[in-house]
This record gives sequence, structure tokens and C-alpha cells, in this order.
Amino acid sequence: MKKYLVEFIGTFFLILTIVCTVLGGAGSFAPLAIGSVLMVMIYAGGHISGAHYNPAVTLAVFLRGKCDAADVPLYMVAQILGGAVAAFVGTFIVANMVDTIPPASTFAATKAVPGLLCEFLGTFALCWVVLHTATAKGTEGNSFYGLAIGFTVLACAYALGGISGGAFNPAVAVGVSVAGMSAWSNIWVFLVGNFLAGALAAFAFKFVNGDD
Repeated sequence: MKKYLVEFIGTFFLILTIVCTVLGGAGSFAPLAIGSVLMVMIYAGGHISGAHYNPAVTLAVFLRGKCDAADVPLYMVAQILGGAVAAFVGTFIVANMVDTIPPASTFAATKAVPGLLCEFLGTFALCWVVLHTATAKGTEGNSFYGLAIGFTVLACAYALGGISGGAFNPAVAVGVSVAGMSAWSNIWVFLVGNFLAGALAAFAFKFVNGDD
């Protein structure tokens, strides 16, 4: 139960930060806040749950062999619930922080193919870094894994976020949809791109690290 609570809390604060910075007008500074909160939440919860905070990461870690099958659905439920609750709390906060909440934005790309490609690439990079810095024998016990993962999201958000919105996380996709930042009709772009990338990142990791 402790692991699932940690996953809920970490995902909650990640998506709360996304909602409050994007809708609250942080502009180009939003990715910096998002990458930073992910980093600190990873350091806070990594020793308990592994600090996935992302169903695609959970899938990648499971396929890599470092997450029990019984934990996978419960991790994902905790993450998605964390995202949904954060969306409600975040929109309430923003409603009392700015005069008007911006209308539903095109957080997901209006063009499916570029959006799908960006979500795939960003999520692949994220899962690739997670697997190599937080689960590999060669980097076991390092102190930089949270920084590496947070900065991956930061970099990919700046590089790709202008096209797809830069979710790289199915729980974020649910959260921004609940918050009205993306149309529900766009959610498949995130889900397909994110889960496919997580699976392929795990297989690529196992190919490169066959003895791990």
C-alpha cells in the first residue's frame, strides 16, 4: 500500500505543477518547474516505489524485469488517480489565481502524426534514461538518477512540447484532459505514443544490456 500511495503523491504533484504553471501563465518557464518537481519527487519516493509516476515508465520497468506483475495495474491506477485529482485541484487553484482560465488549448497536436511522433520520441527518451540510470547494474547506487530523469523531461518539453504538448506520460494525458487543457478526442495520441515508446525502450535496453 505504501508504494501505491507514493506513486499517487508523486504523480499528483507532477500534474498539479503542470496544470498550475501552464494555465497560470508561467509560459516558457513551465517546463523548468515541471522537470524540477519530477526530479525532487523521484528523490523523495524512489527508495519506496521506484518513483515511476508514469504508466509508460511502469510498463518499461516491468518489461525490463524490475517491477512485479502484480504491482503494474495498481501502480497505473494510483498514477492515473493522482493525475485526475491534481487536475481538479489545479484548476480550482488557477481559477482563484487568474482572472480567467484560458480556453481548452491544443495541448495535443491537431495533426495526429507529428503529435504521435513527438510523444513517442519524448517518452522513449524518458524511459531509456529511467532504465539506464535507475535500474541498470552499471549505474546502481548513483545519486544523479533523479536529476537525469527530470532534465530529460525538461529538455523534451522544450524540444517537442510545442507540437504535442509534451505529456510523455499517460497519467499526464488524463490529467490535462480532465483539466480541459486537451480535448478527450486527442488522448489516443498520448496513449499510443507513450505506451509504445515505453515498450520499445524496454526491449532496446535489454538488447543493449543483455547481461544485465
